[in-house]
Amino acid sequence: MYRILIYLLSIVLANVITAKFAPLNLGLFIIPYGTLLIGLTLVMRDMVQNKYGRAKTYMWIAAALALSAVTSHLLGDALWVVCASTLSFIISETTDTEIYTRFKLPFVRRVMVSGIVSGFLDSAVFVIIGIGPLGLGYVPWDLVPYAIAGQWVAKVLMQLIVAGGIRHFVMKLGIYEPNISDFKPTKTQAV
Repeated sequence: MYRILIYLLSIVLANVITAKFAPLNLGLFIIPYGTLLIGLTLVMRDMVQNKYGRAKTYMWIAAALALSAVTSHLLGDALWVVCASTLSFIISETTDTEIYTRFKLPFVRRVMVSGIVSGFLDSAVFVIIGIGPLGLGYVPWDLVPYAIAGQWVAKVLMQLIVAGGIRHFVMKLGIYEPNISDFKPTKTQAV
């Protein structure tokens, strides 16, 4: 149950941090501080799926989506931003779930493959529709690629750090729960 709580809390915390602090500007790259928690969110979603399966994960995604939209609205985000956030959440979480389901790789690699794609979609949809030219217009077209790239790179790096750290931590404590990709079939099982 702790993974579900961490998953849900990381989403709320990402919204709060994004609403309360101005984005980090690294040259041309624009990175909302809450983006750093999205890496944790996507890894925890994968861990929820490992423990509870794909069908129950979609139930928790729906709960997280509602929680995210309500939190964003309560924090005073513009309706356009709430809608863009909701759309990017649906797209990225569904993409992450489906890619994670289909790839039979070790945990960290599977997290990275699913996270690279879902993180990009989350960043692109939110920037273009929420804060970019199709939304509030905070980011003009010429800066959209930098805003997307900044968020995407931050998410991917955080996923790698979180996934590797979690795997190392749970292995050290002896509480690692293997998923199907951790089992290597023997020659008799492969036949």
